[in-house]
Amino acid sequence: MAEPIRDRRDQPRPSSDVGVEKTGKQAERIVREGAATLSVSGGKSVSCKHISTVNSLRQTQCTRNSQKGENLLSLRLHRPCFTAVQNRFRYANVTADTDWKRLVQDHPWLLTERLVVKPDQLIKRRGKLGLVGVNLDLEGVKEWLKTRIMKEAMVGKAKGILKNFLIEPFVAHKQEEEFYVCIYATREGDYMLFHHEGGVDVGDVDSKAMKLLVGVDEKISADTVKSQLLTHAPADKKEMLTSFLVGLFNLYEDLYFTYLEINPLVVTKDGVYVLDMAAKIDATADYLCKAKWGDVEFPPPFGREAYPEEAYIADLDAKSGASLKLTLLNPRGRIWTMVAGGGASVVYSDTICDLGGVNELANYGEYSGAPSEQQTYDYAKTILSLMTREKHPDGKVLIIGGSIANFTNVAATFKGIVRAIKDYQNPLKEHEVTIFVRRGGPNYQEGLRVMGEVGKTTGIPIHVFGTETHMTGIVGMALGHRPIATQPQVAAHTANFLLNTSGGTTTPASSRSASFSEVKTGSENLSAQKIRAGLPPAKSTTLFSNHTKAIVWGMQTRAVQGMLDFDYVCSRKEPSVAAMVYPFTGDHKQKFYWGHKEILLPVYKNMADAMKKHPEVDVLISFASLRSAYDSTIETMQYPQIHTIAIIAEGIPEALTRKIIKMAEEKGVTIIGPATVGGIKPGCFKIGNTGGMLDNILASKLYRPGSVAYVSRSGGMSNELNNIISRTTDGVYEGVAIGGDRYPGSVFMDHVLRYQDTPGVKMIVVLGEIGGNEEYKICKGIKEGRLTKPVVCWCIGTCATLFSSEVQFGHAGACANQASETAVAKNKALEEAGAFVPKSFDELGDVIKSVYDNLVAKGVIVPAKEVPPPTVPMDYSWARELGLIRKPASFMTSICDERGQELIYAGMPITEVFKSEIGLGGTLGLLWFQRRLPRYACQFIEMCLMVTADHGPAVSGAHNTIVCARAGKDLISSLTSGLLTIGDRFGGALDAAAKQFSKAFDSGMLPMEFVNKMKKDGKLIMGIGHRVKSINNPDMRVQILKDFVKQHFPATQLLDYALEVEKITTSKKPNLILNVDGFIGVAFVDLLRNCGGFTRDEADEFVEVGALNGIFVLGRSMGFIGHYLDQKRLKQGLYRHPWDDISYVLPEHMTM
Repeated sequence: MAEPIRDRRDQPRPSSDVGVEKTGKQAERIVREGAATLSVSGGKSVSCKHISTVNSLRQTQCTRNSQKGENLLSLRLHRPCFTAVQNRFRYANVTADTDWKRLVQDHPWLLTERLVVKPDQLIKRRGKLGLVGVNLDLEGVKEWLKTRIMKEAMVGKAKGILKNFLIEPFVAHKQEEEFYVCIYATREGDYMLFHHEGGVDVGDVDSKAMKLLVGVDEKISADTVKSQLLTHAPADKKEMLTSFLVGLFNLYEDLYFTYLEINPLVVTKDGVYVLDMAAKIDATADYLCKAKWGDVEFPPPFGREAYPEEAYIADLDAKSGASLKLTLLNPRGRIWTMVAGGGASVVYSDTICDLGGVNELANYGEYSGAPSEQQTYDYAKTILSLMTREKHPDGKVLIIGGSIANFTNVAATFKGIVRAIKDYQNPLKEHEVTIFVRRGGPNYQEGLRVMGEVGKTTGIPIHVFGTETHMTGIVGMALGHRPIATQPQVAAHTANFLLNTSGGTTTPASSRSASFSEVKTGSENLSAQKIRAGLPPAKSTTLFSNHTKAIVWGMQTRAVQGMLDFDYVCSRKEPSVAAMVYPFTGDHKQKFYWGHKEILLPVYKNMADAMKKHPEVDVLISFASLRSAYDSTIETMQYPQIHTIAIIAEGIPEALTRKIIKMAEEKGVTIIGPATVGGIKPGCFKIGNTGGMLDNILASKLYRPGSVAYVSRSGGMSNELNNIISRTTDGVYEGVAIGGDRYPGSVFMDHVLRYQDTPGVKMIVVLGEIGGNEEYKICKGIKEGRLTKPVVCWCIGTCATLFSSEVQFGHAGACANQASETAVAKNKALEEAGAFVPKSFDELGDVIKSVYDNLVAKGVIVPAKEVPPPTVPMDYSWARELGLIRKPASFMTSICDERGQELIYAGMPITEVFKSEIGLGGTLGLLWFQRRLPRYACQFIEMCLMVTADHGPAVSGAHNTIVCARAGKDLISSLTSGLLTIGDRFGGALDAAAKQFSKAFDSGMLPMEFVNKMKKDGKLIMGIGHRVKSINNPDMRVQILKDFVKQHFPATQLLDYALEVEKITTSKKPNLILNVDGFIGVAFVDLLRNCGGFTRDEADEFVEVGALNGIFVLGRSMGFIGHYLDQKRLKQGLYRHPWDDISYVLPEHMTM
């Protein structure tokens, strides 16, 4: 299983950082950062002082870990393999603000031991740069730091400030006690390298070191380590080294490392010392390893500062299902980008650098995955804020670009950008910013229209372009290398597919004959069965046909409907989706459209039922989340009928992806993904959202086969390839996006070989990228004659070699770990091998057209006659979103809006509700009265709720609630039974009292006249009278409210009128007082009429509709709930009314 070891000299290499100062037979060695450098797989870097995993190997810098993390750390240290590690918990961090007295108190060994000091900022080759102080005492360390701390240093191309330093005990040892060990991940397994000579003089360990490949899902054994790695190790140290290396590998696996290098590893009679280490962890395994890792920080590479805006966007990204990335390269630069899509963002950066803009490129970033309007607004305003802080003499440009989206609503995301532009319109004009926009995808026409309109209304120069313009064409315009093109007129909406004009109910006939290489259904199924009879099964050349049936894992109704619409426009006889699997509901049917007819597709709770009932299915499309994608994929591969699986999820840990790949190889299953949009075979089948909506399907002629097949990593860029190929050739035969992860389930060559063996494919297009070495297999295939069809290839990421510091691009796998993995090197190798390689992505379409035209001229390709495709009805929801139709709403509301990023009460965001401290009364004012009420009004409302909260268990509402509670009813039922008693006789007098007193007062009736009229009419005066309280025993609730109202209300005419009425009624009977209901009713009328927030008509309307009774209902609900909880807490049994409290009487006719 041996393989040539990759040259990792461009990775962090402690072996080249060792400073050596020999004294006699001993060597004093200090190496870079101890165990304090960690890189995250995918290009991020992390200082291991914030992660317990590295500290479990060498106990340094764990002070910022949580207690839990330290405990886990300590447990790992006491594993048998690590009990010999000596230099644990011995380090001190130093910055310009360090209090040396406190530092010595915390680390007394600083005064007693010889020391080593070095910067802790992810710097390579510190020893050679004079950045390591060796064998010093504490005073020597201070003197050494004086000339370096907060000083500027040049490391390669990067220039930065030395801010953070590390002090560790000096470890004296002999040369022969140094060793080298490294573990790193590859697609087929993990390699462990060991060399019996470590340190700065280790040389080319890739050729010297003994190596051992531990395959995926295989276990390492002590015997294997001893026999294959330790053949040259000293005999007296073999047992200790064996134990350590086995434990080290197990820890590497357990904590999801992808790279771990220790040099030197010192082994003495006392035990093991890990003097320096560089490592990478798989950041996507955070959900598995969070408790083990502790809190991980990801500092930027040396020479690039950590900006709070980057952290802000990273936080937005973590909270969102979308992808939001931002890296600041040169905040003073004049060229800023806001690009949609991981692949597209790299292409735009490449083009800017190709056109000489590398020194002015201010940022790298991307937004993708259908971010909401609010998320896009937050992202855009961050960039606009950054670019309008410093002026540039030549003005600035903002490039808002992207490929053709598959499923993102372009208009929706542009709304967020437009909001940000409006907010920053003055700074943008002041800084002379010109904006260039190019985008395509769902509803892009509306997005471009809105973007153009904001340019006209704000006066900011905004140039907008759609899919008719090459994706990177706006870069040349922005940088002045080409004239700004005249903006073409585009359709106002995405409406190229409307109702079926044929009037028939059957699927329309095909618009173009299928490729002559198309495999017939019967023979294809037969061959698949024969293939599966062998061991191991071989993978099929044809993945999809116009008879392919799929199961979709996940409730992705929009993606499924898109597949069915594609099937319909391709003139398939039956839908390509046979069923869906969704574990979170029971078995049921889901409604979809087939053309204009409604159909039902079955949804199953478990995979087994779906497979059993649909044996014709051979493709599974998995929309499972990153956490469940592994388990669901492994389960799927247990069913031999499945030969292709598309995994859409991004962020599956690499170790789990490798296990999926291994099982797929064993079972002959083709994996597309992870981190992909899928693939498409025009006229036959498409995976999920691939190809976008129907307007793009039609525009790119994906409803019928062409002659060009492509393979790409990027999903967004695959759609751009559809556009480019459709404009320069007769169209796409098949296209696959293998995914942006480091280990895609299938690689470029897998699909290129399929295309080579497919007669209908006449030429091949490959869009590679920086990172990995799969493109070299294409070079080999061309040179060896295995690939004979023309191959057009371009690798994106050429800008990476021009940046002074490492930049992690949008895809996890887009990171070069060695020179041969750079895009520049791969493009050169492909051209030398005989592939057609353009000079830049700008020229890709031209090269594709040139190769195609040549094939047409030779007669290899005979373009078919184009026939208009069938039309498909548009979904109602999409048509409404495009503004093509309108429908009266079933409901109208004006008090609350939950649709945006933030809940809004009557126009006031919920964050503002809390910031303003308006309280419950103010919230009620917003929701009930649609007003921001004065402070005294909010307080009065809260007081009313407090005084009406309860009035004991004897009142009818509380009584009902208690009886219900004791009958075993639930809270809602018990509360409802109490509320149903509220009316004119109990608690519901607020509205009636307000109406009666208001009518009398407004008509000019004197209080005595009002009392006499009510008596004459035989009506009770609502709000007057109490069964217990009287003029001699006043209700303190009323008194409290009266004092507050008199003190704070601007006017109390109606209250004063009611109090005059009370004087008349109490003169006749002392308990005919103005009770709490009546007081609140009349006081509330005074509030509404005099607070300044309402007109007289509005105030009267609130009284008329019953708003005041709501105060009593809301307040008394608190008391009713209290009684319910009280009865449950007291465990009271079923209530039965006593006989002696009931008067049993006979009917009158029986007593006579």
